[in-house]
Amino acid sequence: MSYLKEKKRVVIKLGTSTLTHRTGRLNIRRVEGLVKNIADLQNAGHEIIIVSSGSIGLGVSKLGLMEKPKDTPSKQACAAVGQCELMYLYDKLFGEYSLKVAQMLLTKYMLLEDRRRNVTNALERIISFGVIPVVNENDVVAIDELELEVGENDSLAATVACLAKADLLVIMSDIDGLYDGDPRENPDAKLIPVVDKITGRIRKLAGGAGTSLGTGGMITKIRAAEIANDNGIDMVIMNGKNPDNLYWLFETAELGTIFKAQKKGD
Repeated sequence: MSYLKEKKRVVIKLGTSTLTHRTGRLNIRRVEGLVKNIADLQNAGHEIIIVSSGSIGLGVSKLGLMEKPKDTPSKQACAAVGQCELMYLYDKLFGEYSLKVAQMLLTKYMLLEDRRRNVTNALERIISFGVIPVVNENDVVAIDELELEVGENDSLAATVACLAKADLLVIMSDIDGLYDGDPRENPDAKLIPVVDKITGRIRKLAGGAGTSLGTGGMITKIRAAEIANDNGIDMVIMNGKNPDNLYWLFETAELGTIFKAQKKGD
């Protein structure tokens, strides 16, 4: 039995590449599968928090644009349109399993030391009602990351995990985990199943940016792992292509790369 089954409060980050096709349009079958598995985890007694990317990508598709725009106002418009689509989708799909969702749009100003308590209180109360929080950065008004092209939803997921005092952070992306080389260029690259400590070597293994629709990459996931691990939270990077991988992760703990939390004194 996987020790991950004992992790009660779990933050699951869903990346744009997991939620959409290469065209930017919603991957309906995959999203439905993810919701089914997440709903089952919630029903099994886990407390699930979702950190979801995808609003800009869905907005691009909804507006009929051929590619992600480069100017900030257009990205903001895509985020505004896409966020409606994203929450409608989650509300409808989780509703089929008699589960409720709540939207939480955050900015970095809300996460400042003197304001974090408000976010924590809201999360705790939402969870106490048996509702699944769906967290995203408010890209409509928080433009810093839009202009810098930094995939901060990975770090946001780690920060949310810390605020919620989560037991586990799962980042689902378009790669199986951390490799000892770039698997897209080197077919002999091997998956690293467990990282006990993030070292300079581990950081060097992180590559650049992700897909054209998303903005993240392995480097943002390593940063997220450092945030989570330093706060006593294990983190997993895994492939979101097959929704059932989420189920098997909790059954076997033999998928993706597990970054072990640092013990006090390490």
